Order: sequence, then C-alpha cells, then structure tokens
Amino acid sequence: MKKILIIVGLIFTGFVFGQQPKTTGFLTETTKYDFSNLWTLSKFQAEDDTIIIERQDPIGYIGENFQRFYIHFISAIQNPTNKLEYLIYGKTRVKSNVCSFQGKINILDSKTYIASEIPGVKQGYITGNYSFFEDSKQKGSGFFTGKFTTNFYIDKKGNLKYDAIMFMADSFENNQFEGYWTSYKNNDKKNCCWGDYRIPNSRGLDYGTGEFMVNEEYMKNGWQTFVLSDSQKPDSDDVKKAIKEEERKWWIENEKTTNP
Repeated sequence: MKKILIIVGLIFTGFVFGQQPKTTGFLTETTKYDFSNLWTLSKFQAEDDTIIIERQDPIGYIGENFQRFYIHFISAIQNPTNKLEYLIYGKTRVKSNVCSFQGKINILDSKTYIASEIPGVKQGYITGNYSFFEDSKQKGSGFFTGKFTTNFYIDKKGNLKYDAIMFMADSFENNQFEGYWTSYKNNDKKNCCWGDYRIPNSRGLDYGTGEFMVNEEYMKNGWQTFVLSDSQKPDSDDVKKAIKEEERKWWIENEKTTNP
C-alpha cells in the first residue's frame, strides 16, 4: 500500500546496510534541528529525491485481539526551552470512538550511521519516550505511554528530512511507536502500537514480508477496508468505498464532537 504520487526520475537502488551498521552519537547535534515535521508531514521525498510520496496515516492496533487503532498528529511543536521535547496534539480513533489528546515526545538518544546509502547524505535515528493524555471527559478515554524510533537523514544542503531513501525496499518503516494505553475508568492496560507502513510488536497480526499484510484471523477487527482498498480490482464499487474510507479525514470530521 505504498502509493506514489509523482515520479520524476528513476528509482535509486542503494546500498543496504548489514545487520549491525556502525553508528556514532548525534544527541548534541540533534538540538540544532526541529524534528516536528517528521511526525506531521503529508508528503515526503523517497529514494534519491526523485519520487514524491503522499504519506499514509500511521497504522496501528490496540489490545490482544489486534483491534485496529487510528492516530493522527495534528500538530507537533518543539519546546523552545527544551529542544529535545516536543508538544503533541492529535486525535485517536477506535471503531467509531474518537478522542482528542495532548502530550509530549522526549528524545533521549540519537545516532547517525558511519556509512550512508547515498554519498554525502547523513542518515540516522532518534529514540525516546512519549506520553499522550486523551480528554478525560470523552468516552473510552485513557493515556498512552511507550517508546519510539524515528529515522531521518540530513541532505547535502544540511536539511533534515524524513528517511525514505529505501522506501521501495522490503519492510520499509518509520515512526515506530510501541507501548500501552491505560483506561482512566478502570486502569485497564492494553498493548497499543503504531507506525508508518509497519507496526512494531505486531506479532501474529502482520504476516507480510515486503509490506504490512493483515492475518485473516484478525480481519474482522477493523481491518476490512484497509485490505480491500489494496485490491487488484480498483474499479469495483466495494473497493472504491474502501479507498474512500481509508482516505477519509476522520480527525477533521469529528472536530465538533471531540471539542465541544
């Protein structure tokens, strides 16, 4: 389900890192950059910057039955007094229940790779933790805690970019968030994970090799339109409806109901 918006050149075939590429610390330098756009951007450059991709919203699950979980970061703002902290506002959705949330992302570590897939480009990643709190006045609300990893690169002009250099390669992923959701009402705690194009700790849910694929056992738990939208029969009415649902901006449609 990797959708290419515009192709303006040839796909770059880059050098693939070994299992344990060498890295060097980058945390001090991290404070010189603003990473907020890497979580909220709607489009990004892929491969050798010759392809523009319309970014899909993250895919995620909640609970042991792998119920589909939706999350959308509406805004991310770097804390001006703490450059490693970001203030996040967004919406979550489970089935038809939508909640607004606020919280923080904290960068705790950052590394860059000694070798790069493109000469002159510096690739790396940031890791840390997050805590997001849904509005306690809303139905089915709670809070999220966990850890994350975001991959980035710095181009030849010194600009920070979302790392999709190997977007067309098997098992591409970015913005991996792994943790828990805890209910305000009864302290019920559930696994809740999401990410761009793959989901961390997805265990029996994802059986794909090249890209995310839903195990048929969990299809009924909110994954029907996701799977159908990637059908080989795009002209059928059911597929058209599924695509429309997958592209629906639910976080905007529910603005009045989630922010009375």
